[in-house]
Amino acid sequence: MQTIEKPMIIAEMSGNHNQSLERALAIVDAAAKAGVDAIKLQTYTADTMTLDIDEGEFFIADKDSLWKGESLYHLYQKAYTPWEWQEKIFRHAEELGLICFSTPFDDTSVDFLEGIGCPIYKIASFENIDLPLIRKVAKTGKPIIASTGMASVAELDEMVRTAKENGCEDLTLLKCTSSYPATPEGTNLRTIPHMKELFKCKVGLSDHTLGIGAAVASIA
Repeated sequence: MQTIEKPMIIAEMSGNHNQSLERALAIVDAAAKAGVDAIKLQTYTADTMTLDIDEGEFFIADKDSLWKGESLYHLYQKAYTPWEWQEKIFRHAEELGLICFSTPFDDTSVDFLEGIGCPIYKIASFENIDLPLIRKVAKTGKPIIASTGMASVAELDEMVRTAKENGCEDLTLLKCTSSYPATPEGTNLRTIPHMKELFKCKVGLSDHTLGIGAAVASIA
């Protein structure tokens, strides 16, 4: 008989705190009240993510973008979660019975998160081809949850092998459609069992759709 396991539901804080620690802690409260299992942060600074340039590919000129007229550097300055907040957020979440963990984007963020006892590491879609980062995270021995985004099967295979060869024994791949918001038609949930078969690991969904339909269907 197949064992049925309860799915792990993770709330994403991202930059929704609007640079207010009080709001960040209120988001943790709301997540706990909603009944999720965990809450996730992102650990970076503008300087660890991009260059301070206001032109070319570093500047958003698309008239249809929500962020038209902004540089990537200034957007990351607005969106990042100050590192001095993060241990407070971790401990507050733990007091409410939630697992709290984060997405690192470079070596310094992994070192910082190790220092505050991060129990799980999330790899963002655009970082799953950053093999030095995968090695660094895998060597902590902590579970890894990785979004697949636009990665090819070959790129995912290289990421999975790198993680396992460097000590990761608990890997989960998340189907992720890298658009905001994603459409239900574009979620391609059949990728989920396909990844499980290909890579012999746990699977899930990083959901960018509006509503709960895609999340519910992903469990089925």
